[in-house]
Amino acid sequence: MDIGTGRHSLAHIMAQAVTELFPGVKLGIGPCISDGFYYDFDLPRPITNEHFPQIEERMAEIIKTQAPLTREEYPSKDAALAAFAGQSYKEELIRDLPADEPVTSYRTGNGFCDLCRGPHVENTRELLSWAYKIHAVAGAYWRGSEKNPMLTRLYAYAFPKKDELKAHIAGIEEAQKRDHRKLGPQLNLFELFEEGPGFPFFLPKGMLLRNVLEKFWERKHLEAGYDEVKTPVILSEDLWRRSGHWDHYQKNMYFTEIDEGAYAVKPMNCPGAMLIYRHGLHSYRELPIRMAERGLVHRHELSGALHGLLRVRCFTQDDAHIFMTPEQIEGEIISVIRLIDDFYGTFGFAYNIELSTRPEDFMGEIADWDHAEASLKQALEKAGKEYAVNEGDGAFYGPKIDFHLRDCLGRTWQCGTIQLDFQMPERFDLHYVGPDGARHRPVMIHHVVLGSFERFIGILIEHFAGAFPLWLAPVQVGVVPVREHHNGRAGEVLSALRKAGLRCEALLGDEGMGGKVNKFRQDKVPYTLVIGDREAEAGTVSVRIRGGKQAQDVPLEAFVRACAAMDGGLAPELAETF
Repeated sequence: MDIGTGRHSLAHIMAQAVTELFPGVKLGIGPCISDGFYYDFDLPRPITNEHFPQIEERMAEIIKTQAPLTREEYPSKDAALAAFAGQSYKEELIRDLPADEPVTSYRTGNGFCDLCRGPHVENTRELLSWAYKIHAVAGAYWRGSEKNPMLTRLYAYAFPKKDELKAHIAGIEEAQKRDHRKLGPQLNLFELFEEGPGFPFFLPKGMLLRNVLEKFWERKHLEAGYDEVKTPVILSEDLWRRSGHWDHYQKNMYFTEIDEGAYAVKPMNCPGAMLIYRHGLHSYRELPIRMAERGLVHRHELSGALHGLLRVRCFTQDDAHIFMTPEQIEGEIISVIRLIDDFYGTFGFAYNIELSTRPEDFMGEIADWDHAEASLKQALEKAGKEYAVNEGDGAFYGPKIDFHLRDCLGRTWQCGTIQLDFQMPERFDLHYVGPDGARHRPVMIHHVVLGSFERFIGILIEHFAGAFPLWLAPVQVGVVPVREHHNGRAGEVLSALRKAGLRCEALLGDEGMGGKVNKFRQDKVPYTLVIGDREAEAGTVSVRIRGGKQAQDVPLEAFVRACAAMDGGLAPELAETF
């Protein structure tokens, strides 16, 4: 049995259970989704979480009847409308069906019947071993339009085996514990204030983490031959018309007026890179020219779409633009793939790849698009990468390769992208002087590795549950004096750690040692150094390692050397011996 068929059938059975328990209900639709199904209802009285067990119990009773689910086809729309008279949402669906499409329903035994294309299981006995759980109730506009009535949507998980459902729920609970919207403020990394919805505020520890990530990004791009640039946040309307964003992206942009002229806050960095390239005369000998930019962009998102750091209205893209000859396309794409491999490998992320092709709303000539898509395919194959094709999901100016990284819970996040662009160089009249002395049009790559620093930090918080590896941790080492007369030695240790380049804090207040150690534990600091009489006299430290292990009488110099050896590594703990 296809898993979608099982879930769809369970949605049908849930609709039957709700119909029996809530007389007078009107039925909407009930599709299957990635981890189960939902169904929309227009109810005579509210459903709450307290009703979930009752609905599940009735579903189980229906399944145990081992009743057939029989497909029925109506001879006409009028016959179907008569069968569903009084069910206004079903009547609307029937009227909207194409004239040549058959109208079908499925009946459970000799009773409940629901409008549906199917398919369903042949008999409810096939669902006896399935596990399902209603887990949420929400409001949903009929057919997704706020002009329509608000319906009640019941969500349920559904899996063929109980162990699968149990594992899925455990994963959901773990994801909730790791939610960056909760951990970020708890760890003093960032905040979102009602005065700036969608505009994140980075707190001091969040800036420490962000600066480490940005320095790592900068180093990797410099090593790969990129020059870093910076372009303005506000640019004229004429520029955005020339780039095509005015026609294709205007609803997501913010606007202002300067000296009676129209300007826009940039939603993307690429037009600025065009202006920098066009500023000088270029020879084919200079190409490829690689520009990298940490560019702050603003995009208007609906308030309902905002989600912590993962969906915001302003963010810093780790953007890069490569200007090259047509002969250099394959090599440059492969180089970017290797750069992305290097980045993701550092954080322990695996990934899968999608190639997104020409959308309906595209600029330029189809021949250029075909050339660009073929170039991306050839580069992926030469790099030995497997990929899926995502038809019609390219950018309006070019096809793209998207990298979907997988975190420790198996969730996927679209981060990196490589876009091949023949259109922008044409629109901005970019050129280089070839070996023949004539002007030629360069080809352009747009790419990001992280997607944005904000989004990637949100992903890292959830991936590591806030317990970052040593090199990323905002505070790497905490220093705890046992009593007040140990504060002097704690200050000396703090100075030595800072001189060695470690990010560290000391708690020198009146609170007891246990409270101080617990504070660093709650902040997920990798290492806490405790200093009492013995350590102060011997010049050693007692090391409390995040996760619970301890090491006694460790020479401070040995601890610093061990930290230095781990710089840039993923290991969560130091060696047990120093």
